[in-house]
Parts: sequence; structure tokens; C-alpha cells
Amino acid sequence: MTASTAQSHALERIVRICTTPAEDVLALRLAVLDEIRRAVNFDAYAWLLTDPETEVGSAPLADVPCLTELPRLIELKYLTRVNRWTHLEGPVALLHAATAGRLDQSLVWREMLARYAVTDVASLVFRDRHGCWGFLDLWRSAGEPVFSKDETDFLTSIARPITDAIRRCQAATFSLAMAATVRGGPIVLVLSPDLEVRAQTLETDEYLRLLVPPRGDRQPVPAGAYNVAAQLLANESGVDDHPPTARVHLTAGVWLTLRAARIGTAVPPAEQDIAVTIEPTAATERTPLFGRACALSPREMELLGHLITGSDTRSTAEHMFVSENTVQDHLKSIFIKTGTGNRRTLLARAAGR
Repeated sequence: MTASTAQSHALERIVRICTTPAEDVLALRLAVLDEIRRAVNFDAYAWLLTDPETEVGSAPLADVPCLTELPRLIELKYLTRVNRWTHLEGPVALLHAATAGRLDQSLVWREMLARYAVTDVASLVFRDRHGCWGFLDLWRSAGEPVFSKDETDFLTSIARPITDAIRRCQAATFSLAMAATVRGGPIVLVLSPDLEVRAQTLETDEYLRLLVPPRGDRQPVPAGAYNVAAQLLANESGVDDHPPTARVHLTAGVWLTLRAARIGTAVPPAEQDIAVTIEPTAATERTPLFGRACALSPREMELLGHLITGSDTRSTAEHMFVSENTVQDHLKSIFIKTGTGNRRTLLARAAGR
């Protein structure tokens, strides 16, 4: 079988996977990775979901040789300007091509990937008009050629169906029954300036095990905390201005919000520890995320906002300067997109209450 034939067949299978309802977004990514590997060789990978608005990563899926250096890898990824997922103009970019073969222009390559003989990285970003849903890095090491144009074209062709599938998987989480108990107060994890764990509250371990389940009896890896903390460092370095916060699906219909901020005043800011708070996503933050995941239009989001504040059809029509019939038409469209059949269910899923 030729390379082009393998890529064609892989594309067909990936499209089929992406148009078939997945058990969850993890199962989707694992299935897609298996098919990518049939068409494109790679030695390691890192695939993160992102908050569609802040573009900060969470929920990692990775197989890289430097897992013991994970905090440093995440920090370098966020501080590297070359092929940063937030800056890509298209869905795919290659490290070798972006640097004209001078890989040391990339901070993450210079400080870490060079030690693992990485010769090229294909970076994919999964973005649509509703936001950025994730990014995937595929690494190639010594002995393998750089990614070819045909391989780049293949990766470009799969970006759109994967993006749509991730968004739909995230939308499906809002249809799941809410967990019976969710603590209302923030959970705190304290990191050093180098992203080493210094301290945490008693409940932090429980949440981390649900966010990134560890293998066996190992301690959970606070990957989400590393990501928001690294985004804080990117803010401070002027690399990226998105806020250091991310909304992350926990379990059932529950979403959490992670935020990072410096703490302490006795030392210079760069030497201060970083506190990462983890708390249930408030309705005001959950509803816009729900709208993005369900592909609601700006007008439909405006209508949803009026409904959440308690407006009836008549007052909503007045606020939106449309007829009541138009409000009902918009509402029917929202019901279809969100898989709901009445206002009560719609508002419960959107606001989480």
C-alpha cells in the first residue's frame, strides 16, 4: 500500500470516527491517534484539550520520553513563541519549516527537545469560529525525515473533522446528570516558581484524581494546574495575553474552573509562589462555554442570556427588538442544537443548577 493510499484510508476512518458519537473525548482522541499513526510516523505526542475562550490547556493525553520533566516541558511549551498554538495561522505548522532548519530558535527545542534528539514537530490546532478546542504535537526523532508536504496535507485534512468532534464531545458533557455533591469552596494547590508542588488542601487530591486519573496507586499529576500556572508565566513574559484560567470537565455534568495567581509579597514577583484555585464553574462562566460547545450563534446566546435572567418571551422580544415569533424560532433552534426540549432542561444544563 502506498503512502497516499494509506493516508486516504486513514482520512476516511478518521472522518467516520469523528461523525460517530464517541463514549467521551478521551476515547475519541485514542481512536484518532491510532489512525494517524497508520498514515504518519511519529515517535511521541502530546494532545491537550483547551478552554475554547482562554485557549489554556487541560486534560492532557501524552506519550513523551520526558514525563518526569512534565512541569518544565509545560512551562517551556507556554513560553515558546515558535508555532505556539495560539499564534498559528493555519491548522498545521512544522517546527523544521518554521525555523528554516534552525531548531534552536524554538525555546522548548533548545531547552528540552534537543536532548531527546527531536528533529521535527508537527503542531496541530483544533480551532473553529466557536473557539480553540485543543492542540496536538507530534514529535519525530533522529533517524526519521522531517514531516513531508503530503503528510502535512493529510494532517491539515483531518483538523476540521477532529475539531468538530471534540466540540461535540464537550457539548455532550452538559447532557450528563450532575454529580450529587460538589464542594462549593475553592480547592488550592501551591506551586513554586518552577512549578513544583509545595502544598495543597485536603480535597485537592480527590479532584486531581478525577481530572487526570493516575495509574495504580500513584499520586495524581496536577497537569491542569501546571497549564494555568504556565499561562501565568506566559502573561508575565509577554508571550501571550490570554488569562491564566481554564474551565475543565470533571465528571458527569460538572465543570471546574482553574485559576493561577502569584501569592506573597516578601520577595520579587518572579520568585513568588503560584496558587492555583480549583472550584465549580459559576453559572456566569459555564453558560458561555455551553453556548460555544453547542455552536450557538451570537443571537442565540443573547436569547439564552435573557432566559437565564428570568425574562419571558414577551420581555425577551422587547429586549432583542424582534417579534415574539422570532424569539420562538430562535428558541426552537437552540433546543435542536442543545438536544433539549424545554426551557427548564435548557437552563439547567446551561447554568448547572
